[in-house]
Amino acid sequence: MAILLIIGASRGIGLETVRAALAAGHSVRALARSARRIPVDHPKLEKMPGDALEMATVKRALTGVDVVTQSLGVSAGPEIILKPTRFFSKATRLLVTAMEEGQVKRLISVTGFGAGDSRGRGGFLYNATFHLLLGRVYDDKDVQERIIRSSKLDWVIVRPVILTDGPKTNAYRALVDPRDWTCGFISRADVSDFLVKQINSDAFLHKTPVLTS
Repeated sequence: MAILLIIGASRGIGLETVRAALAAGHSVRALARSARRIPVDHPKLEKMPGDALEMATVKRALTGVDVVTQSLGVSAGPEIILKPTRFFSKATRLLVTAMEEGQVKRLISVTGFGAGDSRGRGGFLYNATFHLLLGRVYDDKDVQERIIRSSKLDWVIVRPVILTDGPKTNAYRALVDPRDWTCGFISRADVSDFLVKQINSDAFLHKTPVLTS
């Protein structure tokens, strides 16, 4: 069993990953600014309040850790449409530096369908809406992916399609061939199931699977 650091653990995929990792028997350190409000209590869960943009906090969170999952998000609002962001790239550059210095090797990072070389593969309507609403966010996720790819880490970059709050189905697919990539839906619970399975698997090492149902 691994000691897992989950960055962005208070909601969404991060919170589902807390639950999935504990259910699989792993020990979890959950880093988030609102970590104390995580609605899970477990003897193998350590809630660590802190900012993923503070080097001292991240280095402290990495102490004794085997694997890191990163599932960062930004609050929905007009600013994500109108203003560029560097949150994803800044947090990732800091994390990669801290992991390399601390000799923590495995990083499982969630970006999204539309990042990197998956951009423009969702069909006309999706692509047009995506560019309008999330173009600036994904410009920074492109930088985030480049930082991870150029690192010395054992990384997996996970690109889920449109997220839902549905249950875990185990009926999802992880697609690595660009010819198979297409938009769709997947539950956050299924994404977290996939992340936890990568803790002890090299099947998708240095790959960028698109997750869809």
